[in-house]
Amino acid sequence: MIGKRTAALGAAGAVVAGGAGLATAGLGGGGEPAAARGARPPATAPVERTTLTETQEVDGTLGYGTAATVASTGRGTITWLPGEGAVVSRGRPLYRIDNRPVPLLYGSLPVYRTLAQGAEGTDVRQLERNLAALGYTGFTVDREFTAGTAAAVREWQEDLGMDETGRVAPGSVAVASGRVRVAERKAAVGTRAGGAVLTCTGTTRVVSVDLDVRYQRLAKKGAEVEVELPGGGTTKGRITSVGKVATEGRGEDPTTIEVEIAVPGQRSLGSYDKAPVTVRLTAGRHADVLAVPVGALLAQGDGGYAVQVVQDGRVRTVPVETGVFTGGKVEVSGRGLAEGVTVGVPA
Repeated sequence: MIGKRTAALGAAGAVVAGGAGLATAGLGGGGEPAAARGARPPATAPVERTTLTETQEVDGTLGYGTAATVASTGRGTITWLPGEGAVVSRGRPLYRIDNRPVPLLYGSLPVYRTLAQGAEGTDVRQLERNLAALGYTGFTVDREFTAGTAAAVREWQEDLGMDETGRVAPGSVAVASGRVRVAERKAAVGTRAGGAVLTCTGTTRVVSVDLDVRYQRLAKKGAEVEVELPGGGTTKGRITSVGKVATEGRGEDPTTIEVEIAVPGQRSLGSYDKAPVTVRLTAGRHADVLAVPVGALLAQGDGGYAVQVVQDGRVRTVPVETGVFTGGKVEVSGRGLAEGVTVGVPA
């Protein structure tokens, strides 16, 4: 049996706030005699058998995700920086020190030691994978820095206009998981190296949500969500990460966790960046239920609801129990209700 509900998640909560809300909206009142409800209503609607989905709306931000700081570890003077919004790919300079490029390589390990002939390890394999991807040959991609690797490094350095040492020292390259987008400059051209240079993000826009921990159960990795854009359009997204560490709010702000949502249809996002969006999380799915328009409900004096069943030109009031309210519809059950039955929708 469906329990009575007088409130709904998301937008429905703004429509139905209780029996009194229905009465004041002109949808029937507890003090109105049953006989007065016997007149044929001005409009009708069929009882539907459908699936209703509860949603919870939360605020999010459309952008390029969390920015990471890139720091220079070498000595010298910063002589060039890319502009904010610039995209840098493998092999291209991320910044310049003493007019020498610091190229971007892909991987997960920073260059924490000098890589030279005789070195062995996963960092060597990472370097060789990048050299191979950039078109350099004469070595085997493995864990060993050989003479062939050193020759490829010298050729690469010559092409970049760097000193042809055949070695790769800490601070001479930057490492990221893939292409990066410059978010903000943290240093200025002409300043000394040795600190934060800029911040970078990924190149694909995502939706970030600081989710109130009350709704944490609704944020499941891999779950599909709907994103409402500033211009009024909507697009689909999928939750890719849910934070495990909560951030305590200050004052009246709630405690939150970070949720990130991928949006496959990037074209649907237009040119928006750092834009506020609304995210609809799925709170529950109620399959194969009977539903009527919310406006069909009549508030009863006992706090319950009823609907007007219109059949063979006659109108009778049938008490109902309500379930989920969503999308302008409400789940109902009651004696004599079935799919296709006509109910009244008061003006």
